[in-house]
Amino acid sequence: MTNNPACISILQLSDLHILAEPEDKMLGINTEHYFHACLEQAFTENRHFDLILLTGDLAQDPCLASYQRILNSLEVYGTPCICLPGNHDDYKFMQQIFNTDRINCRKQVKLGNWQLISLNSQIPGKPGGRLSNEELAFLENCLTENPDRHALVAVHHHFLETKSPWMDTMIIENSRELLAIIDKYPQVKVITTGHIHQVMDIKTAALRVLGVPSTCFQFAPETLEFSVSDAAPGYRLIELYADGRVESEVVRLPEPLTELRANAHGY
Repeated sequence: MTNNPACISILQLSDLHILAEPEDKMLGINTEHYFHACLEQAFTENRHFDLILLTGDLAQDPCLASYQRILNSLEVYGTPCICLPGNHDDYKFMQQIFNTDRINCRKQVKLGNWQLISLNSQIPGKPGGRLSNEELAFLENCLTENPDRHALVAVHHHFLETKSPWMDTMIIENSRELLAIIDKYPQVKVITTGHIHQVMDIKTAALRVLGVPSTCFQFAPETLEFSVSDAAPGYRLIELYADGRVESEVVRLPEPLTELRANAHGY
């Protein structure tokens, strides 16, 4: 993918798992270091994005300081950014810190003839996901009121199975309700998620479903139990075209995580 002024260019970063202190490590790696490395590589190689999309689990043990450091890192690039919560996040803290004109938790953004709709799938205190009646109603209202705009929907938890049974216990538990709404509105062209720490790219006749690697450690695909991989951190590039076409690819840092220390007890 190359810089193309004829499309809307989005950088998706997910599952940063930023810790309380910059030097803290998780499973042997400094998550903050790799978040910065992903940002730097993306902007060095692509130079311009219309939007950064952070799809949840920004913090591991959320505190105001960790979100403030994320904000400071993003402000360097001068690019608008939308942040949505994951199961590890404190949404109230996020809304307190990410509240600038450029970097915020807005749930609907209109760009060209597209709209980006961000949904909160968090169940406070639990790892799994669910979309509340309010979130589903918000989604349908956005689609009803903007029938002529193509739509990208972003949500933290996945809603299609990954073939990893341990991960799929955390799937959005009312995924059928989400899909029932999506099926009614053909202007929804793409749904992108976080949470799975691996690549997903599924195409149907009307829809593309994307998942993104973490900016830190990755989960081993198609595993029965929690398992991590030394695959390199990464991010997703998304291009949205005026005719509704979507192009996307995953880009990784050049080296695997040699310092990763597996933990059989989870993360």
